[in-house]
Amino acid sequence: MARREPINNVTRVGIPRNLLADLYVVLIERSWVHLAGLLITAFLGVNALFAGLYLLGGDVIANAEPGRLTDAFFFSVQSFSTIGFGGLAPKTAYADWLVTAESLAGIVFGAVATGLAFAKFARPRANVIFSNTAVVSVFDGVPTFMFRVGNARGIELVEATLSVTLLRSYQSTEGHTLRQLHDVALVRHRTPFFSMSWQVMHRIDASSPMYGLDAQAMCADEMFLLVTLTGHDVTYGQTVHDRHLYRAQDVRWGHRFVDVIERLPDGALRLDFGRFHDTVPDEEPRP
Repeated sequence: MARREPINNVTRVGIPRNLLADLYVVLIERSWVHLAGLLITAFLGVNALFAGLYLLGGDVIANAEPGRLTDAFFFSVQSFSTIGFGGLAPKTAYADWLVTAESLAGIVFGAVATGLAFAKFARPRANVIFSNTAVVSVFDGVPTFMFRVGNARGIELVEATLSVTLLRSYQSTEGHTLRQLHDVALVRHRTPFFSMSWQVMHRIDASSPMYGLDAQAMCADEMFLLVTLTGHDVTYGQTVHDRHLYRAQDVRWGHRFVDVIERLPDGALRLDFGRFHDTVPDEEPRP
């Protein structure tokens, strides 16, 4: 898969935050491994806390050895998950109230865990692959900036739209320097049906924000190109989004992409993602 670059590397301070809202976003954006690890840690931690509270009450659990942490912990697990095998049971009012509180906590925990899992399952992803590099090559006699996008799942996206924006420095007549966004016009910015591969092209002519640039100028100014893709997933029936960032050092000048689509003897087409990111110099003859 192509790497996913951060849009910026900024430390934000002094921003009012809603902790719960931020926590939800963080949990949804985390991988399944991170989310599972966090839920397991929280489950064990809460049960260890309640086990300690049971021990503070003394001999409050029937059929348990007084002061034994493992008995208190496993009784807590049964209460937290509302299993209640019956071997261990509360035998004091203190334990009854603690079990009541723990059962409520278990219901809330189960609801939150289920909601997070459902939200991650239900969130559609574009699952497209952007080429690791972009190239600048002469196409129909005009220098052209190009990169590739591939549909990894093979499930078609309809009305797929791409936009490319160049970020470069600008200095005003008064000497103020700021970073400006410039729209990059594409030869074809939308396709009604995206199921395989899409080679995106921008002609570097006099109207292009990349006109007159070379690799050294782009690297010196730390320019980058931000690509965003939007399409309608016919399986989910929802709009999906993806994006990619090409930094100046990701652009190979005087290169072209190798062919990755070939027709098989039976007439079917094969898309080779193993060579999706490969480029060759323009001088190298085509096979």
